[in-house]
Amino acid sequence: MLSPVKRISQTLHPVLMLSAIGLLLFYLVVYLVFALNLIQFPFDYDQGEGFELVDTILFSQGEFPYKDTNIYPFYSSNYPPLFHVIAAPFVWLFGPAYWYGRLLGTLAGIFAASAIGYAVYRDGGRQWGVALLSGLAFLASNTIYHIAPLFRQHLSMVMFETLAVVVLANVNEIEDQRTRRRVLFTGLAFVLAAGYTKQLAIATAVAVFVFLFIRQPRRSIVWGIGFALVGGAIFVWMNLATNGQWWLQSITANVNPFIPDQAVGLFRLWFSLHGFLIIPAALYVLYELYFARLSIYSIWFVAGIGVSILSGKWGAGDSYFSTSIAALCLLSGLFAAKTLRGEWRFPTTNVYGRWLRPLRRVVKPLTGIGLVIVPLLYLGYGRAVLHLPTEAPVFSTIADVLQIEPNALNGFYDSAGRIAGGYADIGHLTTPADIEAGWRIVELVRAADKPVLSEEAAFNLLAGKDVITNPTQLLNLDQQGLFDSSALIAMIEAQEFGLVIMRAQFYPIDVLQAIARNYEISETIPMNGFEYLIFTPIDRIAD
Repeated sequence: MLSPVKRISQTLHPVLMLSAIGLLLFYLVVYLVFALNLIQFPFDYDQGEGFELVDTILFSQGEFPYKDTNIYPFYSSNYPPLFHVIAAPFVWLFGPAYWYGRLLGTLAGIFAASAIGYAVYRDGGRQWGVALLSGLAFLASNTIYHIAPLFRQHLSMVMFETLAVVVLANVNEIEDQRTRRRVLFTGLAFVLAAGYTKQLAIATAVAVFVFLFIRQPRRSIVWGIGFALVGGAIFVWMNLATNGQWWLQSITANVNPFIPDQAVGLFRLWFSLHGFLIIPAALYVLYELYFARLSIYSIWFVAGIGVSILSGKWGAGDSYFSTSIAALCLLSGLFAAKTLRGEWRFPTTNVYGRWLRPLRRVVKPLTGIGLVIVPLLYLGYGRAVLHLPTEAPVFSTIADVLQIEPNALNGFYDSAGRIAGGYADIGHLTTPADIEAGWRIVELVRAADKPVLSEEAAFNLLAGKDVITNPTQLLNLDQQGLFDSSALIAMIEAQEFGLVIMRAQFYPIDVLQAIARNYEISETIPMNGFEYLIFTPIDRIAD
């Protein structure tokens, strides 16, 4: 006979699970609405998107974007090539545009979420409800929502990382040697793809080989040597093909100053948004550490948190937590599945087991309580990550009912607020007024009879002019004494640019000073929450 507690739990469980699924499905709708809005926006939404597009254009033309920044057009990329290589065929078909890079990022987020859900379903006892919640939780994260639909390579890296971990999770249990080799090859190929999408994939590479080593040391060493040879050969080839610029621009230039307050702020933000899932994920890691075998998922979670420390670097942000978010969604899903199935085991033969012997007697009652606690965790998480437009059709009604006031641009509410220590205001929808303002700037660029120095690439691309410099990369190099600004400053001093357009003023200080000496603000155009400063040459006739 069922106890009253279990009877009530079983009655409430389906209602709470459907409520949690419905809430996280709502965030999937918000994710898709945001993605569709950005796909239709023809300008930079986040600073740097345009330079990702320039990289893609260069690859489509058979060129590397790792160039000497000391000579005109003073441009280089600091990102690995794979995302841009994947996007390059779209340039052949559609020309320069932002929509396909944003589409790829959006799909990468969905594929990563699907892989998380599949892993929880496969390894968590085929519980579709928990698996669905785990995948949706990933897309509901404010961090993932902010960056996935952008023309940026980060979510593609996370997608490849997630696929690698999911593919390799049970590789050591495969008895057929040919099948095992095929799975190992596929999983390590995904790791390599992640690394050549963005450098932060080093966390997943470390996690994968630590996992392989503690299970099968000899096999991990053999495959590790092969992996290093392939990855190293690609690296050396690219460095030789670019006359050393690949090493300088993608490795050396990324050693930026560390800002402790920024790292602390971002970790606090990460926990405040994801704490309802971080705690069960951490408990699952501790359980495996003391009472079972460490899975690749637990090692990946720890490695993901480790690499998140780099979020304190100048130029970094909450995107550096994306890998840990994928891992915590997966682990919390496995925690929920194990709880609902009553599969927690505390062997008395374990040195710690005798101290936790009382837990063995409460596993069954915990299973009954878990029927309520598990969906409540996801409902709590859904409340913590609250984000939605407050003025768009349908959403405005929801905002009114919930009495939610916008706290971000263009009538948007985002529980993440302004990114800690960063400059980015992202997540809100763009408006027709933003598009109109962007085309106004493009017309100014078209009308200029000289090259235009713009802090964002879209205006020059759409006006058919050269894209000159990547300001953040120049600043990265300048902070380490690796950028010779003399040629660029000489052009500024000679007023060889018809216009200078700035939004965040990320150029090196001496470049900004040269602009201030030789150009003056003629107009300020608001777009997407930022003030775009239009500089024209100072009239020197009087001199």
